[in-house]
Amino acid sequence: MRETKVWDLVGNTPLIYLKSVSEKTQHKIFAKAEFLNPAGSVKDRAAKGIIQGFEARGQLKPGGTIVEGTAGNTGIALATLANERGYKTCFSLPNNQSPEKYSMLESLGAEIVKVDPCPFADPKHFYHRAKSIAGEREGAVWANQFENTDNARAHYETTGPEIWRQTDETISYFVSAVGSGGTIGGTSKFLKEKNPNIKTIAADPFGSGIFSFLKEGEFKSDGSSITEGIGIMRETQNFAYGNVDDALKVSDQEMIEMLYFLSQTMGLVVGSSAALNVRASYELAKSLPGSGEVIVTMLCDHGSRYAHRLFNPEWLKEKGLEPKTF
Repeated sequence: MRETKVWDLVGNTPLIYLKSVSEKTQHKIFAKAEFLNPAGSVKDRAAKGIIQGFEARGQLKPGGTIVEGTAGNTGIALATLANERGYKTCFSLPNNQSPEKYSMLESLGAEIVKVDPCPFADPKHFYHRAKSIAGEREGAVWANQFENTDNARAHYETTGPEIWRQTDETISYFVSAVGSGGTIGGTSKFLKEKNPNIKTIAADPFGSGIFSFLKEGEFKSDGSSITEGIGIMRETQNFAYGNVDDALKVSDQEMIEMLYFLSQTMGLVVGSSAALNVRASYELAKSLPGSGEVIVTMLCDHGSRYAHRLFNPEWLKEKGLEPKTF
């Protein structure tokens, strides 16, 4: 009998046909159920790839510590896999994330360092804080999910091939939000190598600069967003790893409407980045001529991690958002 470990369960997630969304268009929209990874998100892939890279280079020894700056999901994934392999973890996080993420990290025994949200250029930013913590501790490594291309490589080696196989090589468009850039970077690189005609579209919230970067060649932003863990104002090495063709911008209200539509028509209770991905895929599908194009996106994590916010009418009201379907 095979002795399956948590480590072995990362990836090979199902590809779900989003029937209710697709039927509003002339095309077919599918989504990878990344919330079924063992630590509950797409970040399991990046975490596994990053740990594999450190181990292969001999940089991470038994009993060592993995340090990272994260909005939550990367930390949860790293802590889950690190625990099984005998490593400790320490994470610096903004102090404005969903309470469920902090609780989960604490339950995994991770050390948490909360910092005030601030611009990336500020040395107190959670990203820079993680780097400094790793430099101060013996036996510690800095995961550096934004610039460590073991992140994108993991998607090149797993996510891209899975999508290619699960769509019977018929995928036309891949849609993904950008956080570290690993998902869209690695997946787009693989898919483009298989078929250069496949188009990759970045789904961007307000407050992020990816949309303007792809449209105008420079990072500019307007407004803000309640989405967690996505949206950046620089070109990371993981984003540059891939080949992204275009971008779509999605408002928070559009995202919320899709969030509730998915839960109430398909029983898919997902997080904000997943709902944003699906809304962008839907808007893309509506803009395409003809019929039958195959669009694939990512359901990044489960909505239970945001219950106190996204599924709380009072919290949404405070943000000027209405909990309704579209």
